[in-house]
Order: sequence, then structure tokens, then C-alpha cells
Amino acid sequence: MDQITIVALIGLAAVGLLATLLIMRRQRKTGEAESESQYSVSTEGEKRCPKCGMGNMWTDSTCISCGTPLRG
Repeated sequence: MDQITIVALIGLAAVGLLATLLIMRRQRKTGEAESESQYSVSTEGEKRCPKCGMGNMWTDSTCISCGTPLRG
């Protein structure tokens, strides 16, 4: 291999390493900011209480937690 090819390969490897480090840094920053649970929560079929935020069955007329009347 000639000298230009070796320099080009070294330069491309450095750019690749820098890009990898920047991606890992960005992922670490966004991972720390999010404190959501890893488990998904479904609210389908529920009514949220406007007072306390408790999830109630869609058939309930009052909140099971605080007794506030629910709409709908």
C-alpha cells in the first residue's frame, strides 16, 4: 500500500471513532433525562379522574380513589 492510502485509512478510522463517541454521548444524555418506566401502561378502557388522576373503569360513574363524579 502506498502512503496516501494508509493516511486516508487512519483518517477515516479517526472519523468513525469520533462519530461513535458522539452517538454514545448523545444516547447517555437522553437516557439520563428520561425517568419513565421501561414497562408500557395502557389506559385503554379507562377514564381518568379530573381531580386525582386515578384510572377508573370506563363503566364507573365515580372515582374509586376520591369519589369525584366522572364525566361520560
